Amino acid sequence: MSIAHSLGERIAAFTAADLPDEALRWARIGVIDTIGVTLAGAAEPCARIARTVASPSDGAALVLGSRLRMKPSDAALVNGTAAHALDFDDCSNTLGGHPSAPILPALLALAEENHACGLRFVTAYVAGFETQARIARAVNFHHYDKGWHPTATLGVFGACAASAHLLELDAAHTATALSIAASFASGIKANFGTMTKPLHVGHASRNGLVAALLAREGFNAGDEAFEHRQGFFNVYNGAGHYDADAPLAHWAEPLDIVEPGIAIKQYPCCGSTHPAIDAMLMLVSEYGLTPDQVEAVVSWTHPRRLQHTNRPQPASALDAKFSVQYCVARALAQGRVVLSDFEGDAYADPAIRALMARIVAEPDPQADRQPDHFGAEVVVQLRDGRRVSKRVARAAGRTSANPLPDERIEAKFLDCANHALTPGASRDALGMLWRVDSLQDMTALTALLETGLRH
Repeated sequence: MSIAHSLGERIAAFTAADLPDEALRWARIGVIDTIGVTLAGAAEPCARIARTVASPSDGAALVLGSRLRMKPSDAALVNGTAAHALDFDDCSNTLGGHPSAPILPALLALAEENHACGLRFVTAYVAGFETQARIARAVNFHHYDKGWHPTATLGVFGACAASAHLLELDAAHTATALSIAASFASGIKANFGTMTKPLHVGHASRNGLVAALLAREGFNAGDEAFEHRQGFFNVYNGAGHYDADAPLAHWAEPLDIVEPGIAIKQYPCCGSTHPAIDAMLMLVSEYGLTPDQVEAVVSWTHPRRLQHTNRPQPASALDAKFSVQYCVARALAQGRVVLSDFEGDAYADPAIRALMARIVAEPDPQADRQPDHFGAEVVVQLRDGRRVSKRVARAAGRTSANPLPDERIEAKFLDCANHALTPGASRDALGMLWRVDSLQDMTALTALLETGLRH
């Protein structure tokens, strides 16, 4: 039996009864976080351009942050782009990327059109999350290092599986959908720091949904799209650089959304900068550091993460999101890193630029002794001769083992949602999202998100 068909059997057989309480809780958190960052990202240029190109239609699916409605595939493209526009969406250690942004825009659009209940919506979300995580176990981290953007190249399978599940496709049709999606997989890391990175996500969300719809209508595809000598594994990773057994091993034991779980971002920038930000903020808090006290800073990041974050002279707000030098400078200068740091020409602030000149980013010399690649160390040389440092193994909230408290999750949502909604509507939406799995019809949520707009 092919990998696609074996995965199709598992996806089609997955039910709400397979969701432990922990999975339901993490699914709610993933939905809360993704809806919040999508509302905040809806006004970003990349999302506005995608909306213009997609064009409104007579479809049933809401474009978040607006009153426009489109057919589900177009709404998935626009909302998926908005979800990743700020690079503030959740992360996954397994995926090496952002798990929810490719899945939920497709799923929300489809749920709205089909008047699906919240429990079906959440169950499909977890099925999609598990699918992309298991495929990720087969290809990472060679896939990531090779230059693919796993959020997109693997996220398309998550969006496909979730859509197939909500459409109640059987195992054979789900397998076909996954095989179609294998030909849709795309996204290269050379486009990080530009509008094309969030477009990867919108593209993956739309394509995963389209693959499921095509399969439902009888479209066909190859039986061995993953393991064929010219299939996904060999073409995208190369012989000897994947584990074809991994997608099927230990399916849902435990669910990846539970362990290692979702990483909720505290800062609206590349997750690879977060441990260094945490380390600098700890030093600021512990020693009362100010920029005028600092002679020099060395930020050590795992080489895998430094490849796309060593940007000493960011040339745009998007570029600054991937500059560990810029992010560490902001943390030192103001004791926080917030959305406004990546808006307009904030990246060109002369005081921050002057501070960045004292910050050097280097490969972590202890990288080969670290259990994973999510840590960082910041070393600060002070003008009074002291040298202080802080090492962070993983950024706060990086796994379910060190979660952010609910109040931080809620504060982030409200801050993001208030960019598009009235404060009252943001609070109402938050309350509804905490009980999303109990909603009788997902259109109740989108109706609130539409009527609660500021303008």
